[in-house]
Amino acid sequence: MTIRLADIAAQAGVSEATVSRVLNGKPSVAAGTRQSVLAALDVLGYERPVRLRQRSEGLVGLITPELDNPIFPALAQVIGQALTRQGYTPILATQTPGGSTEDELTEMLVDRAVAGIIYVSGLHADTTADTRRYAELRAQGVPFVLVDGFSAKVQAPFISPDDRAAMTLAVAHLASLGHTRIGLAVGPRRFVPVQRKIEGFVRAVQDQLGLSPDLVESTLIQHSLYSLEGGQAAAVALIERDCTAVVCASDMMALGAIRAARQRGMEVPRDFSVVGFDDSPLIAFTDPPLTTIRKPVPAMGQAAVRTLLEEVGGTPAPHSEFVFMPELVVRGSTASRPRARHPAA
Repeated sequence: MTIRLADIAAQAGVSEATVSRVLNGKPSVAAGTRQSVLAALDVLGYERPVRLRQRSEGLVGLITPELDNPIFPALAQVIGQALTRQGYTPILATQTPGGSTEDELTEMLVDRAVAGIIYVSGLHADTTADTRRYAELRAQGVPFVLVDGFSAKVQAPFISPDDRAAMTLAVAHLASLGHTRIGLAVGPRRFVPVQRKIEGFVRAVQDQLGLSPDLVESTLIQHSLYSLEGGQAAAVALIERDCTAVVCASDMMALGAIRAARQRGMEVPRDFSVVGFDDSPLIAFTDPPLTTIRKPVPAMGQAAVRTLLEEVGGTPAPHSEFVFMPELVVRGSTASRPRARHPAA
């Protein structure tokens, strides 16, 4: 059957030029307009062009950072299972040092006509990154959802843990154990989750311990890398500033903090308490079992899939952020403040 642009345009309430751009997979068409044109095709009994049919056949891209941090495979598993239950096939695209960039992975997925893309801890979380890449993706009619890290400049739904609340939980726990000199080990400041953790930590220490924000910012916060080695380096600096406990921005960093304390002849938690963040798989079986803030991975992963599929189905979510509450899990890496340590400054 020959497709008549005039009929489709009349049914969809758009111009023939817009119909042509949609049928040829051209960018610069709003997602809602594109969906209206596709719906008009279906109503009029026209067969969708091959390129457009492929996009609706169930491939969904998932772009994650490197998988060395076990929280990313855990989240990928939840998202993959949720997609499979809905009849979609996940395509995992992982960034590795020296490997493909986020933009290159996105281009690869778009070339394969995926129905949508879920980004985990991507460039959207970096306040120094150019967000126009996401506007360009939306212009191509590709639905996407962003996990971890919010940007007011990106028109998309976001899925995040409440990083500020997480710091309140951790500081309150350590303060209840008598710690008055609590440090924070976090990643580079340019990342949104880091900025939120700092905000929550500064406020919690001020409320719980009465310390001034200036003192907290200058003395009790140490930036490093999101790795075991990064946590180790940050913990060394904080121990040298007489901290008796540290809150870490990831479980990997927390394991590094434990290593740093032991290398200085300290025992965890007798001499130094450590709190992680994520509750990664197997973290309950470390030595000692790690007290941590449990990231609500199942809820976040399922919400990311549900939100994306709503976009794919033509009912896009508003530009908003869905925030999930974390949970304190107390295990064996935290204990009362050692009496021999210095009191708060």
